[in-house]
Amino acid sequence: MPAWSGKLSDAQITELATYIRSFAAGSPGSSSTSRQETAGPGIYHPGDDVLVSLPTGRAVDRHGVYVNFSHRFSDPAFTGRGKGSELLGLDSVSISSFGLRYGVTDKLSVSVWRSPSFIERPIQIMAAYNLLDENREAPLNMAVRVSVEGRNNFQKSFTENIETIFSRTILSRAQLYVVPTFSFNARRLVPGGLLSSQIPDFPGINTVSVGFGGAVDIRPTVALVAEVIPTLLNSADLGIHRPAYSFGIQKKIWRHAFTLALTNSPGTTVSQRAGTRATYAKDPHGDTPAGLALGFDLMRQIH
Repeated sequence: MPAWSGKLSDAQITELATYIRSFAAGSPGSSSTSRQETAGPGIYHPGDDVLVSLPTGRAVDRHGVYVNFSHRFSDPAFTGRGKGSELLGLDSVSISSFGLRYGVTDKLSVSVWRSPSFIERPIQIMAAYNLLDENREAPLNMAVRVSVEGRNNFQKSFTENIETIFSRTILSRAQLYVVPTFSFNARRLVPGGLLSSQIPDFPGINTVSVGFGGAVDIRPTVALVAEVIPTLLNSADLGIHRPAYSFGIQKKIWRHAFTLALTNSPGTTVSQRAGTRATYAKDPHGDTPAGLALGFDLMRQIH
């Protein structure tokens, strides 16, 4: 026993040990742990807020701060000339989006998300609430999200969304997702421009889509992810004749995730994720496997 230990009370020794453990975990001065670190055994824990574009409904820490990035490349990865020299489309225009999410409580969160001018520069404002949680002995997870998108930096062409996210752990190493979504005044997915006059005006269309997805851990920190998002109501009015779909591989590190994927959709907001490259690239085959483009997501919990 160190000589100095006799000069400390039991409470002081406990506090010091807690500080050392939190410092080793990368959060000095805080004895709190994230939901992922305290979750029950046998429950699957998504590494990111999304699979690729489809939400996982992942719960937040109270006062937790999350940073999200997404990149979608405009050119297909495998078709066309010179794909090797173009690094499978990575030299093409990157549609790079950025967002922040904040946990008001461990059930209620708010977030803001922005996509660039190349896809009409929408800003999306959202509130989410987790109603059911497998970690609290519920039979499944359930979250409800409401959001508003406004194109040209929240100035016009507003879309309102309501979605419910259901998920269920399968054999502790996988999770399945079903996400019914109602979008009011959704717009056709087309490119935008740097000038406000280049952000097109399309009539709003009410749509219903249902996203299906899954994640399977093939290693403790590596998962395969896949999703498909068919639009069930008014898809033809938005030029959607094949559903958006994506698949990829996800690396999960403490409070951090990186996903590399192939997708036929450049959209990442709630209403735009159901659109495909068929309308965005004005290519009727842009939503087929030949039109798959590379993309990736980054998520980091910074508090």
